[in-house]
Amino acid sequence: MDKTGKLVQLLLISIILSQTKATVSDGIKVFTVATDDTHGLERFLRSARIYGIDVEVLGKGRKWTGGDMNYAGGGQKINILKEKVLELMKSNDNKDQIILFTDSYDVMFLAPIEDIVNKFKSFKDTRVLFSAEQFCWPDSKLAGQYPKTEVANPYLNSGGFIGYLAELSEILNYKPVKDLDDDQLYYTKIYLDKELRQSLKISLDHESKIFQNLNGALSDVQLRSNTTEDWPYIENVVTKERPLIVHANGPSKLTLNHLGNYLAKSWSMKEGCALCTEKKIELKENELPSVMVAVFIEQPTPFLEEFLQQLNNIDYPKSKIHLILRNNVEYHETEVDEFFQANFKNYATAKRIKPSDFISEGEARTIAKDRCVNSVCDYLFSIDSVSRVKPKTLRYLLSSGYDVIAPMLVRPGQAWSNFWGAINSAGFYARSSDYMDIVYYAVKGIWNVPFITNCYLMKMSVFRNTEAKSISYSVEDTDADMAFCSNLRQLGIFMHVSNELDFGHLVNPENYDISRTHPDVYSMFDNKIEWEARYLHDDYNINFEEGRKHLMPCPDVYWFPLMSPRFCKEWIEVMEAYGQWSDGSNNIPRRMKYILNMDSQFKKKMSRKFRRSEQLVLTKVEFQDKRLEGGYEAVPTRDIHMTQVGLDRHWLHILKEYVRPLQEMVFTGYYHNPPVSIMNFVVRYRPDEQPSLRPHHDSSTYTINLALNTPNVDYEGGGCRFIRYNCSVQNTKLGWLLMHPGRLTHYHEGLRVTKGTRYIMISFVDP
Repeated sequence: MDKTGKLVQLLLISIILSQTKATVSDGIKVFTVATDDTHGLERFLRSARIYGIDVEVLGKGRKWTGGDMNYAGGGQKINILKEKVLELMKSNDNKDQIILFTDSYDVMFLAPIEDIVNKFKSFKDTRVLFSAEQFCWPDSKLAGQYPKTEVANPYLNSGGFIGYLAELSEILNYKPVKDLDDDQLYYTKIYLDKELRQSLKISLDHESKIFQNLNGALSDVQLRSNTTEDWPYIENVVTKERPLIVHANGPSKLTLNHLGNYLAKSWSMKEGCALCTEKKIELKENELPSVMVAVFIEQPTPFLEEFLQQLNNIDYPKSKIHLILRNNVEYHETEVDEFFQANFKNYATAKRIKPSDFISEGEARTIAKDRCVNSVCDYLFSIDSVSRVKPKTLRYLLSSGYDVIAPMLVRPGQAWSNFWGAINSAGFYARSSDYMDIVYYAVKGIWNVPFITNCYLMKMSVFRNTEAKSISYSVEDTDADMAFCSNLRQLGIFMHVSNELDFGHLVNPENYDISRTHPDVYSMFDNKIEWEARYLHDDYNINFEEGRKHLMPCPDVYWFPLMSPRFCKEWIEVMEAYGQWSDGSNNIPRRMKYILNMDSQFKKKMSRKFRRSEQLVLTKVEFQDKRLEGGYEAVPTRDIHMTQVGLDRHWLHILKEYVRPLQEMVFTGYYHNPPVSIMNFVVRYRPDEQPSLRPHHDSSTYTINLALNTPNVDYEGGGCRFIRYNCSVQNTKLGWLLMHPGRLTHYHEGLRVTKGTRYIMISFVDP
């Protein structure tokens, strides 16, 4: 056969297959019952649309009278479906028309209707096929009446079934059923009637060839996402089947939320996140929605100043923002009130909740939600003081199209975030299989999760119906955010988190000690990003620019910008608040002074042994400093050691992370990581205390000298003279570091301060 003939043959086969598919899909009716428009229904219909399945939703808009579906009930579904089947029986001569029925709020299609029908037809001698599960519910006493109990899923589940019109009509009309009766019990009793089961040819999908019920089978079901196929799928590893419909019956609904992030062509390694674009909204500047920004300061928070500033930096018109600023920390009240007074007029409306209002966190959050629900605001953007978000975050969340969505925020260097990928049976944190991948951006997308906190956006139309209006953050013995998320889960309101972009991060307040002077200074380990932004010199990174010539005011004395003016100011204030400065002298105890001042005649009369013993004691106590391990300081200054104010570990970290790289650039060939420094201290020079320091060598490989204040502004005189080179550095620069060798070559002295107070930070590195 030539090429033309082969092409014609392939074309004919394609036409035949397409006609077969059309015939299959045209000959089947797919129904579900859903009285309310929920996120679960939205997901169900999306999965149907993805696979080209035309679903007719029955009961839309009706009042639900089938009871609480967490318990026995659901008979209303039978009655609604019965109406539709009766209509088909009257209008349709084809009693062999295939009917597929599934629940909707907790169900997803995983394949086209052709695959489902073909799989159904592969069941021998079957006219009606029900899904099957591991539990005999709602009446476990009926388990013994089942014909096969040794199979994987021996019991009927009513969440999905497929069959021919005539048989389904008989089943639905077997006997009257009340709306509050249990639908699964109704179908179960029909199946357990051997005569009916055989005459109607009812079977159960024991191996999950079509229907996969998740309750009791979570360990049997595996998500396959990293395969050669384009899209993820689930596999029942016990039966080796790939189910075509998945149903999260009973308490397994959160598992479907997780699986739904991937299934029905939602996400793949190759295609990425389909869910990220499907609901996208274009924000038009002249039609921007009204947003309530609800700010919550519930605990002492490091770098609060920067948090408040980020509120002003939100890229959104202030005229469209209604501000609620809640502070529950007295320590922060002055700063918060100053911010509010300076900015509240810029917003459409503004309200404060103060510590003195004595309102609990749950009450405050509920007030904000209710205020938004009962006003013209379209969205509520809730943000806690530990959240550090980028200016365009709000616009992204609004444009995502999701009703409740959080930007992913993580503590830098940790896996602690503002969402949970899963929860345990008690409602507390559990790690989902993909949590670490999401947190570390190994996968990117928008993810359905059971818990969000700290920062999220809510669409208010979702919260204006009767049930949602009752949502509260206040539940006894439950944290406010956990109470809120529990309410959302119970109402079937999906929460999402996005890691499509880097939206910011969380600060860590756990070790924030407000009893200290300037506690932010101490936060360098927990909150490195904020600490560096505030306390490193603006020009620090310029030190490392290629080709940069470093300042050298004296031979082998280098000058670098290191710390910010604010660091220097707060560092001084920490020392002065502590206040226990050494006296800067080589004091000798009183008894030794008396011995030294005795006249020589008396000394001659003393026995040789006595004189030696006193001299020995004098040697031991001379120049004692209890802050030092050996008690001896060769050239004492009026100073405070970092160990005294709890900053020694912090300063050693500064030496390692910020000073050492500078040293390695200029003192080529010397490498010692981490640097060692036993002596780290702030020196205070005053004309009436210690105005200068005598010539000396330092006990160090190299010494650093950081200027903490400004000459000719805070003091006059001062500086450092390197005697061997007759070279002085007097006009020191605030926040700049002098670095010079310690031993042998750089014999130096501290020049006299004639007016004011000079502060410097000193380290003897690698003694």
